[in-house]
Amino acid sequence: MFKSIEGQSVPEAVFKTRRDHEWIDRTSADVFAGKTVIVFSLPGAFTPTCSSSHVPRYNQLQPLFKQRGIDEIICVSVNDAFVMNEWQRSQNADRITFLPDGNGEFTAGMGLLVGKEDLGFGKRSWRYSMLVRDGIVEKMFIEPEEPGDPFKVSDADTMLAYVDPDAQRPYDIAIFSRPGCVYCARAKGLLNDAGLEFEELVLNRDYTDRTLRAVADASSYPQVFIDGRHVGGADELERWLESSERAAA
Repeated sequence: MFKSIEGQSVPEAVFKTRRDHEWIDRTSADVFAGKTVIVFSLPGAFTPTCSSSHVPRYNQLQPLFKQRGIDEIICVSVNDAFVMNEWQRSQNADRITFLPDGNGEFTAGMGLLVGKEDLGFGKRSWRYSMLVRDGIVEKMFIEPEEPGDPFKVSDADTMLAYVDPDAQRPYDIAIFSRPGCVYCARAKGLLNDAGLEFEELVLNRDYTDRTLRAVADASSYPQVFIDGRHVGGADELERWLESSERAAA
């Protein structure tokens, strides 16, 4: 059974990182001393759950963590620096530090190095997250010892609930747009002025008109979705931004 090391120091390790064309060794002291850090560790770069859920959500919520005194969010995996750097680029996760634990030294010290030989992975990290203050582990969320790759407690929302139970999550906003659309530009401007982040999907690059009809039953642009709800075009978005509905959402 995996043991929490809450109240203890993080293990000593040397992380072989690479910046541009140089190798840079970072020790545990370099990473943790004098800082408040969130670490989340996972089985491997480019793997499905890690890429679709674990990394993106921590990257999205990083501003909220920063407002609450978190100096850095670190993703650790038993992969080499080249793989971790490329994974970070592919994920557009520039708010997170990707730390390679290629030899599994840090993960072994955490007591969370496991065998994934059945998948051809060799030794990898069990999935977990932790809050570390000045090198001392304050809180750990270790996934349950179940078959496969459970993902129930090491997620960013669980960590945010621990750091600040009353924190309001950001809106999840997506805009279906098309090139040259003045109404799309207006909708994006409204969101930018309101300080709300959004994801833009562009016609014939990210989707086709068939997709828009399927999800929104519409053929005009833009079409805005917020937290799973279809808001509509730029006019409807402006009304939503001005309404008390936003504050209550």
